[in-house]
Amino acid sequence: MAVKHHILFSRLRVLGFCRVLSSCTPQALSEVLASIGSLDDIEASLNQLDVEVTPAIITQVINSCNCNTGGGSSSTRKLLRFFSWCRLKNPAALGEEAFNHAIQTFAELGDITAVGISIADLHKEGGKLSPATFSLVAETLVKAGKEDEAVRLLRDLERKKLLPCCDGTGKSVWSSSLAIVHALCAKGHARKAQGVIWHHKSELSVGFAASVVQRSLLHGWCVRGNIKEARRVMGDMKSLGILLGLPSYNDLLRCICYRNLRFNPSALVSEATDLLAEMRSCGILPTASSFNILLSCLGKVRRVKEAYGILYLMRQGKAGCSPDWVSYYLVIRVLYLSGRFVRGNKLMDQMLDDGLSPGVKFYHGLIGVLC
Repeated sequence: MAVKHHILFSRLRVLGFCRVLSSCTPQALSEVLASIGSLDDIEASLNQLDVEVTPAIITQVINSCNCNTGGGSSSTRKLLRFFSWCRLKNPAALGEEAFNHAIQTFAELGDITAVGISIADLHKEGGKLSPATFSLVAETLVKAGKEDEAVRLLRDLERKKLLPCCDGTGKSVWSSSLAIVHALCAKGHARKAQGVIWHHKSELSVGFAASVVQRSLLHGWCVRGNIKEARRVMGDMKSLGILLGLPSYNDLLRCICYRNLRFNPSALVSEATDLLAEMRSCGILPTASSFNILLSCLGKVRRVKEAYGILYLMRQGKAGCSPDWVSYYLVIRVLYLSGRFVRGNKLMDQMLDDGLSPGVKFYHGLIGVLC
């Protein structure tokens, strides 16, 4: 009986494939990839198609699968098998653009193995990654905890002279190494980024690249929580004549606040105030986003009085900037959490009187607190 059921199921599946194959459109191809079956079943079904493989069809199918897939490895492997099938059926149809589009899709879906296989196939065809693809792959590898592989990819492409070139001037090392540095620092791997910078110091230590690198390093050390190294980078930036902007100071402010949040909550306001004063002395005026960093940390340790006082100074114009709806949200939230509902409601009325109209996210957040 079990054997009969298996045969019946197989026949029904084949019939389903045949109905799909009756129409050789990108939609039909996508339906084949979405069908139940092994990779060999899908490839066998693809072989029955009377379709001319073109870059346009490949792109449409990849986009369709990217929108419909849940990001599972089985879905991406089906897409990888389809891509390999296209290579065998019409190698000329897969130029660099189609390859790069597929690699970007695999990276967005988080399938590192599919990314590696596709990059290797691209190199076999003598193609190169585009700058956008390389940057996305680097970010994907670092986010997946494979920062060593990201650096290895850069050095491997450099050795094979296959680095992406974005401007046609031959300065591809600059763009690629900078992308690696940015990806590493975004996740706090500043020390590893320093190794890349040292290896490419002739390209990354002058002009615009130097300022971007130093800002990335500062961000990386702040994400890591290393205030000492962040301060050292700030000193290097000043000595190089690189202007420190609001984002860099906000990075350091966030680093200081989160460190005090863990080890010394009583120093939150004092150290943040010192840094805000330093910003003003350097000609950088703090904005509501700067104060919101401090307000967020004060809320996490229920420092109601300090948070309310900072918001009061902002409303009175004594902080150099006016509060935005996030500022109000952070203070109202901590008031509600500490049971001060009347004061929280009053503050919300004041926010509306000030002409601020928060969106749905504001009210959803507070409903979550009250419920």
